[in-house]
Amino acid sequence: MRFAERLTSLSMAALLGACASAPAVVQKPVEVVQQAVSVAAATVAAAVPAVAEVPVPPEAQRAFDAACAHLRAGRHADAEHGFRDVIAKHPELGGAHANLGLILRNAGKHDESIAALEQAVKASPAQPLFHNQLAISYRHKGEFQKARDAYERALALDDSYADAHLNLGVLLDLYLADAPLALAHYERYVALTPNGDAAVGKWVADLRNRKPVSGAQTAKKE
Repeated sequence: MRFAERLTSLSMAALLGACASAPAVVQKPVEVVQQAVSVAAATVAAAVPAVAEVPVPPEAQRAFDAACAHLRAGRHADAEHGFRDVIAKHPELGGAHANLGLILRNAGKHDESIAALEQAVKASPAQPLFHNQLAISYRHKGEFQKARDAYERALALDDSYADAHLNLGVLLDLYLADAPLALAHYERYVALTPNGDAAVGKWVADLRNRKPVSGAQTAKKE
């Protein structure tokens, strides 16, 4: 199989919806990192109308905004400290945990990233975005079954969540060797992205044309 992959470029400033960067086509295994993570109640409500998030106290919003400003300025340590301070005072706000998890993953601290994102989904269990991010961190750690479970929880909450379909498709395709189910998720992703995605379209064609390896062929290879 070709390892031509699609990744969304992730800059630290792009962790917030207002600073989201455009996706770039590169190579597989891919994950789409959706960046719109915020403690702002209005932002969360706009993304997931059915989710009733806790009110955000003004001082928490100000502290969160200050952490965002540090991100935009490239002061990553200050941003991390800012989100940790929000969490210490308002642990019920899932968005602060989620942003901290993204910062830690970007720094290669996968165990800490998973811990933060597990807290995010605990605080906001009905937010599919957080489950998707947790799945990505599990995938980076090599915990593929946990990643699958988290992607599936995101999709159970929102079956029209295109990025989660794509990410789960890649996981099934490259790591869990379930090409038929991977194809189904790729096809769902393509159906949900009206502007199209040439790279994923090629993966769909590849999987449709791929011949299953028989037991005899596998034995011969070995």
